[in-house]
Amino acid sequence: MRERFGARNPRAWRFKFHAQTSGADLTREQPLNNAARITTQAIAAIFGGHQSLHTDAYDEAVSTPTETAARVAIQIQNILREEARLGDVIDPLGGAYYVETLTDEMEGLMESVIARIDEAGGMYRAVEAGLVQRMIGESALAFQERVERGEQLVVGVNAYRAEGQEAGAKALPRPEPATVEAQLARLARFKAERDQAAVHRALDRLARCAERSDQNLFAEVVAAAGAGVTHGEIVTRLREVLGDGRPLVVV
Repeated sequence: MRERFGARNPRAWRFKFHAQTSGADLTREQPLNNAARITTQAIAAIFGGHQSLHTDAYDEAVSTPTETAARVAIQIQNILREEARLGDVIDPLGGAYYVETLTDEMEGLMESVIARIDEAGGMYRAVEAGLVQRMIGESALAFQERVERGEQLVVGVNAYRAEGQEAGAKALPRPEPATVEAQLARLARFKAERDQAAVHRALDRLARCAERSDQNLFAEVVAAAGAGVTHGEIVTRLREVLGDGRPLVVV
């Protein structure tokens, strides 16, 4: 920000970021192993200086997280903070040769990617031309090929497999029909009991805002939700004004 864009305010130089553990690294095979993967990645995020962290649930490779898995995901963070006390020191690995070397290597790779984006005319043009999608696809393919060749070991998938191990975690069962009907009935009661005039006013303001480029559309979305407008109703009204979203490039 300082060197490339000339930012003068020191606050603009700060690199604040949120980190989420990698869902792409979770496996269906031996799913409890994912808790170790999530913990390792969470530790890396903490040592990397993140300000906000999301830990995945160990069963997300299969389905929406179960309540048990979601609780474990939260407790991983609590253990790292309260028991391992990893949040007590800022940049505990600062100056470490290995970490600094990896940082320099990552910085070089990031700059090469930024250069490719710049050459394409910026991020929008790069997406429009399919460059970004192509880079992501090439990276995913290269990783999968390394796994299949045995060059990249994935515990429980192509290494350290258990004899007769199950294919993976089981997905959540479909809800009982009675549960679905009860939820639909609750939603119907909610819609019938809310202030209908306020709902219509909020939707009209949302539509007018969506038609202009100088308005804060997100503020109107929040206001509509506060008036009792449902997510589906908000999206439906925005589609009426803006149309359906379409990817810039379909690959």
